Amino acid sequence: MKFLVTGGAGFIGSHLVRRLSSRGPVTVLDDLSSGKRENLDGLACTLLQGSILDSAPLAEACSGITHVFHLAALVSVPESVASPARCHEINVEGTRRVLAAATQAGAQRLVLASSCAVYGDEPAMPKTETSPTAPASPYAESKLAGEKLCAQSPLPAVALRFFNVYGPGQDPRGPYAAAVPRFLEAARAGTPLTIFGKGHQTRDFVYVDDVTAALEHAAFGPSLSGVYNVASGRSVSVLRLAEIVLTLTGLRSEIRHAPARAGDILHSSASIEKIRATGWNPSFDLATGLQKILAAG
Repeated sequence: MKFLVTGGAGFIGSHLVRRLSSRGPVTVLDDLSSGKRENLDGLACTLLQGSILDSAPLAEACSGITHVFHLAALVSVPESVASPARCHEINVEGTRRVLAAATQAGAQRLVLASSCAVYGDEPAMPKTETSPTAPASPYAESKLAGEKLCAQSPLPAVALRFFNVYGPGQDPRGPYAAAVPRFLEAARAGTPLTIFGKGHQTRDFVYVDDVTAALEHAAFGPSLSGVYNVASGRSVSVLRLAEIVLTLTGLRSEIRHAPARAGDILHSSASIEKIRATGWNPSFDLATGLQKILAAG
């Protein structure tokens, strides 16, 4: 077996490379616009610096591969709102090109990193894979379009709808910046933990090792097809997350509120029964995951 991870120098991608490297050779295709070369330091992989929109590096990356993990994307909701055409080009046209190149190379399966953002603010909870989709941002629209491309592809493809992924090495100022790394950085620095909006919005936080295990499971589980939620199955409010961070760190930073951000959804709660039925289960609750980040420094 030989693996390609697009966007493999990013937060989730580099954790996935570490997991896959024991199974066989891993090639990473990343333009390093948001991923970092140092994320791959010490990992057994071949890095090709290039864009999924460029045919030459994409064809080179796909040579001889058996499984493709497509994580390369514009992942910032605010950036997608500011630049919707660029978001569509990278996330939709890019996915189309990766699927075509992987099919041409004779790959066995592709796994797409999709997002819970496709559900939007539809009020019914928890979200199942058959829940209505109502994307509220260009980013969410592009992920739903990518899922449809996977469903139409002759190459067997699985789409995983990630909920709120967190873990060691997540950049609090990067394009995938999320509440967990921002809160941890602020707590350590003794600066306010900033919550966008009132903090009543809920999220299902899923530890990155559970996510990479789900990606691996989707690639090699023979019965998997279509779309699957990947989450912990438990939601907490962003305000409660901030309180947990302060309790675990023992620090006394204050909690500060800022205006809500455009495109952010209010509530997010996942049903993970569909993927559980195939044999995958999360291994980390929120407190344990946060403790692992703190232990990693």
